[in-house]
Amino acid sequence: MGRWLVTAAWPYINYVPHLGTMIGSVLSADVVARYLRLKGEEVVFVSGSDEHGTPIEVEAIRRGVEPRALTDENHKKVKRLFELWGISFDNYTRTESEVHKRFVREFYMKLYKRGYIFTEVVKLPYCPKCRRFLPDRFVEGTCPYCGYEGARGDQCDKCGRLLEPLMLINPRCTICGSKPEVRESKHWFFDLPKLTEDLKEYILNNPNLPDNARNMSLRMLEEGLKPRSLTRDNKWGIPAPFPGAENKTIYVWMEAVLGYISATMEYFIRKGDPEGWKRFWLDPSTRTLYFIAKDNIPFHTLIFPALLIASGEGYNLPWRVDSVEYLLFEGMKFSKSRRIGVWIDEALELFPADYWRFVLISIRPETKDTSFTWKIFREVINSVLNDVIGNFIHRVLTFTYKNFNGKIPTPTKLTERDKAVIDEAIAISNEVAKLIESFRLKDALSRATDIARLGNRYLNEEKPWDVLKQDKERAASIMYTALRLVKMLAIVLAPFIPFSADKIWKMLGYKDSVHSHRWQEVAEDLPSGQELGRPKPLFRKVTDEELKRIMERTLPKTSPKVTAEELSKIDIRVAKVVEAERISGSNKLLKLKVDLGGNDIRQCIAGIGEHYEPRELIGKHIVVIANITPKVIKGEVSEVMLLAAISTDGKLALITTDREVKPGSRVL
Repeated sequence: MGRWLVTAAWPYINYVPHLGTMIGSVLSADVVARYLRLKGEEVVFVSGSDEHGTPIEVEAIRRGVEPRALTDENHKKVKRLFELWGISFDNYTRTESEVHKRFVREFYMKLYKRGYIFTEVVKLPYCPKCRRFLPDRFVEGTCPYCGYEGARGDQCDKCGRLLEPLMLINPRCTICGSKPEVRESKHWFFDLPKLTEDLKEYILNNPNLPDNARNMSLRMLEEGLKPRSLTRDNKWGIPAPFPGAENKTIYVWMEAVLGYISATMEYFIRKGDPEGWKRFWLDPSTRTLYFIAKDNIPFHTLIFPALLIASGEGYNLPWRVDSVEYLLFEGMKFSKSRRIGVWIDEALELFPADYWRFVLISIRPETKDTSFTWKIFREVINSVLNDVIGNFIHRVLTFTYKNFNGKIPTPTKLTERDKAVIDEAIAISNEVAKLIESFRLKDALSRATDIARLGNRYLNEEKPWDVLKQDKERAASIMYTALRLVKMLAIVLAPFIPFSADKIWKMLGYKDSVHSHRWQEVAEDLPSGQELGRPKPLFRKVTDEELKRIMERTLPKTSPKVTAEELSKIDIRVAKVVEAERISGSNKLLKLKVDLGGNDIRQCIAGIGEHYEPRELIGKHIVVIANITPKVIKGEVSEVMLLAAISTDGKLALITTDREVKPGSRVL
């Protein structure tokens, strides 16, 4: 029996996770953890709510609440949602746990004493309006590598590069939107470059790392690693333990990755075995699995292993870092502010958890970015889950229940064809196992479905409904063979759709849970004469009307049709920006003064502050609606509305003219 530590990346809980987060780490990890348990392996599956750092603090400021109040509420909600999704954590904890906070402080004091931590006075962005330094997500700007305008002070989500705040082009405070100034502050750093050779050896000698993780890590090693800041000028977080760092907290990423260890510790403390965690972290025979999205690769293949090596404690380094590409929603990036996507609480209001689990695994973005669409959802549910799997199981169980006194029939003699079908299904089950062990979960689910396809073909060939009229004993053998396949489906589908697998198991007459059994039982006979549970349909189809209603609810709204007469009422003109400044208390709103010609100067309040600096707008010719009804926004009157284009990834571009025209010129 092997020993496995399975982990899922800790989700930020400034809001509920969306489908991309679910398939990127949590659901994928759960499938593998459930499979390993079915194989009889010793498994501990951990994760937790990442509740420190700037995302939480920024959201709390925007809501006007204390960070702990926000995380208490969201942790409880997210934990319950994961349970409703069937995520089988052994311990889903939080970074505010006392075990975690104590371990993090002790861990970094050990690194400090071993010479891997040094201090340095650094220049950092400081917002004079907010009177605070701007670490991480408190500052945004343009990525110096790829040009992405929404890069954060710690990382660019588009290209995955690790950043420092002062590397950003056109930085802005995410709280008030103003341009920060540069000030000095003393901070503590982890000497990551000192471990370059150790990391290179780890990356090159670990055959279990997928290509995308290995290639990204080697590229960063070749470019040269830089020391990583350990501390932040934040109030919300774990207090830094170093002498002289009384007003600092540990950078969230540098403490959250240690949560994999502290969560394991906490699990065994609760079990009354406080030393049990050591088998999973200090015994080299234990294999550790990390399920993450591709933007988290550097933290799990470079920074986290470096921390473990620097500790000198002999911690197991990541055995496998399984990273997926991005899941899109109808071709667009998930966006809470623009209501693009489906969140895991909303998903359960629409369909049962197993529907979502089945679809998300079937489109898992293992090699490239993949788009979730409602049409794909309907096709997978209707044509595969319902018509293939559900149809086979229901037709077998209902026919047997009706014609064999509600019991598993006794086969008199299995034909060579019967035996061949059973053997083929067992072979498919073995292939599914190998695919899961290769972390090809999408292919594994597709192959598992082939057992139902095989069963449907077998029934159509053998026609037990006709055989029953003349030879009930032969019909009994046919249905026994088909029931063997139903049992196999209950087992091989258990990691993917655990609730439905248990229903199948109960309808086969078993009183316990399929999850307490073993994968190897796919090759075992059924107990003849066992009473079946009353068959019920497992799934249902998604109707056209239902799909239409859901799409109207979840897709971005499109504008209604307008007539040419209605359009002619809109006065669209060219305007020249003569003044521009930010509105206090908002990082989105800018106050513009625009010239429409003939001394007609008007004010425009525009939500473009996250995309443009005021100074770059001065003198620009833009397009505005000049006859819009004035509106008061943040205490300021907006007399015109500017026009801009927004792409599916959230980038905004002002509508301008391709040559200079006089202010006030009409746009036709």
